[in-house]
Amino acid sequence: MTDADLANQARPSLSALGQYIKDLSFENPNAPNSLVPRENGPNIAINVNVTAKQIADTDFEVELLLEGKAGDGVDLMFRFELNYAGIFRVVNIPAENIQGVIMIECPRLLFPFARQIIADSVRNGGFPPLLIDPIDFTGLYQQKLSQMQGEPVGNA
Repeated sequence: MTDADLANQARPSLSALGQYIKDLSFENPNAPNSLVPRENGPNIAINVNVTAKQIADTDFEVELLLEGKAGDGVDLMFRFELNYAGIFRVVNIPAENIQGVIMIECPRLLFPFARQIIADSVRNGGFPPLLIDPIDFTGLYQQKLSQMQGEPVGNA
């Protein structure tokens, strides 16, 4: 082995081995009434959650769960749920940094694909595409850590 081969072998790397939809649901329960144009746009609510589990020495499955709805009750226009996942390989990353890489960088890589799936689903349901704003996965991770430690957010 050459010195260059050894240097490349020791480099930290994150590889996406695969991505897939684990679960997708789109509901338009009040159609066709929900498709009638309205003066005021609907109240849109979106929840985001990230989970991960180790499936091999260097491989992790990371799930990005996006749930949302437009409107409420009889004014509900649509709701969706997407569980989008990926298998990631982490090599030569220090153990103390792996959790951050898995919970921040992996969902950041998955998000554009999940965003497109949701936009297409909402459009195919008869509405303009819903383009979800970028998500701060670092902030989401820090919030989750604070909740696990019982500390107020922002004091970490």
